[in-house]
Amino acid sequence: MNYLSAENISKSFGDKWLFRNVTFGLNRGDKIALIGANGTGKTTFMNVLMGNIPPEEGAVSLRKDVRVGYLDQSPDFDARLPVSEWLFSGDNPVAQAVKAYEKALIKHNDEEFNRALEQMEANQAWDFEAKVKEILGKLGLHDVEQPFGQLSGGQRKRAALAKVLIDEPELFVLDEPTNHLDLETIEWLENYLSAQNITLLLVTHDRYFLDKVCNGLVELANGNLYPYKGNYAYYLEKRAEQDAINASTLDKDRQRLKKELDWIRRQPKARGTKAQYRIDAFDELKDKVGGTRREEKFELNIKATRLGSKIVELESVGKDFGDKRLIHNFLYTFKKGDRIGIVGKNGAGKSTLLNLITGGIRPDNGKVVVGDTVQFGYYTQSDLVFNDNQRVLDVVKEIAEVVKLGTGETITASQFLNLFLFPPARQHDMVAKLSGGEKRRLQLLKVLIQNPNFLILDEPTNDLDISSLNVLEDFLMNFPGCLLIVSHDRYFMDRLVDHLFVFEENGHLRDYPGNYTDYRNWLEDQEPVGKENGKPRTTEAKAPAIVATKSEPFELKRKLSFNEKKEFETLELEMAQLEKRKNGLIEQLNAGSSNHEQLADWAKQIKQMTEEIEMKELRWLELSEFAA
Repeated sequence: MNYLSAENISKSFGDKWLFRNVTFGLNRGDKIALIGANGTGKTTFMNVLMGNIPPEEGAVSLRKDVRVGYLDQSPDFDARLPVSEWLFSGDNPVAQAVKAYEKALIKHNDEEFNRALEQMEANQAWDFEAKVKEILGKLGLHDVEQPFGQLSGGQRKRAALAKVLIDEPELFVLDEPTNHLDLETIEWLENYLSAQNITLLLVTHDRYFLDKVCNGLVELANGNLYPYKGNYAYYLEKRAEQDAINASTLDKDRQRLKKELDWIRRQPKARGTKAQYRIDAFDELKDKVGGTRREEKFELNIKATRLGSKIVELESVGKDFGDKRLIHNFLYTFKKGDRIGIVGKNGAGKSTLLNLITGGIRPDNGKVVVGDTVQFGYYTQSDLVFNDNQRVLDVVKEIAEVVKLGTGETITASQFLNLFLFPPARQHDMVAKLSGGEKRRLQLLKVLIQNPNFLILDEPTNDLDISSLNVLEDFLMNFPGCLLIVSHDRYFMDRLVDHLFVFEENGHLRDYPGNYTDYRNWLEDQEPVGKENGKPRTTEAKAPAIVATKSEPFELKRKLSFNEKKEFETLELEMAQLEKRKNGLIEQLNAGSSNHEQLADWAKQIKQMTEEIEMKELRWLELSEFAA
């Protein structure tokens, strides 16, 4: 069943065509990722599909009975509007039933309350409230009565995502859904979208997310769409094959163009005396060759300032904000070649740790000692502040007219920009014309041009396209100084770091020896083993880097204990009993009662039973993995 189709659509930006005569279709069950370099028009393409921007040519059609949930890259809200009012707006009948029920409980109006009960039953909405709480909890939205004006940009994006998930549309259209999410939440969203029978179109640069969730990719490049069936690895393979074909074809076209140009020049100037069909063919070939360029890679090879033996020492450093303890007596001495990732939930204190190290804030206790030769290069999330009326080239020239490379060579600021995929024509554009990803790249360039020997990168992957990420990773792999990274991009972290600072409860930091995937594997191995009486067991012992090995399958190492076997056998019976009691209460509610307090009490019991059933189901699923 076709949900969405676009026929020969075109859109330009100034004198540049972002895409032209493009045809695209989305069928039920498709989960497609739209990828492409920064500035190619991915967000514009999504907005055209959603009807927010009209195409200059062609038409877009959406199946009438399909409900769409659209997550904009930069959602805009009325600053005075409470989050809760917006979350339950729209035409989702289940959400409206829950909203009416909550209001009826407050008003104590029997007639209104009975209507609300009928709506809840008709829409099977009793489990919906628990689902809403799960979504809001996972996305870190705990106070939904706040007006949007009091939320940060990241909180607004998460609120917009929460509404899309709560509305349960048949078609999800998501533009960068993983931005502003911590790693744990990204993994939750990944499982949510991959496990549901939904149709999805998304823009993402998260390669693990893309690989797990999507069953196809569409690349926007050179004004055209190129579809690929399969995962990201399949795309890379086919893209390499296509690049080789394109390069060979381009070389042949250029040789033909040279011959035709010689013929044109040899002929009389009066065009009427030449074969018109050949002139037309020459013009067409010239446009084809001129509009096709080999995809460039920027190769970074910046000379780092010499780093002495004393780098940075954290001596029992602590920091609180109000009643919240972010960092508790953390000790660490940085060594040459350290490549560290920082992991923790949003608000755990990751950026605070970076600011303590760089001297942006002072610790409440302990001290930070920085060596004399240390030169920080600090890339932050909030430094994208440029003069929009300044040329790109002038932004770099303010810092340095020339740049010294690791090879000892010197290049100009313009040549350096070219390595960052800013060709000469783009260098003379005003900053206002740059896309979000291009501004990120320019800010990163400003950090690297100062030859740091201790690089600190706070979410450097936001808004960068995949090809830029690959080259940045290659550069950082060879960076000779210290590297400290906060990132929600798991692929990026896995390639670059060899141990982690993990934020745990009450400001404690664990120094874990391994990359992010190693850490997640260790956590998965620890959680089942460490449960006693239904509660996770905590330990002060240092985590090993990798517990499971390829030669030892996980299933063979983990079996149910006697108590767990007994628990597993009784869970199904308990769930069935709870479900029976819950259905009985629902029948009583439907029958009605003149006692309003009794009705409210039954509704409360139904809610509690729903939550208890869900907890037992999760525990049953957990134990079932090891019961075979």
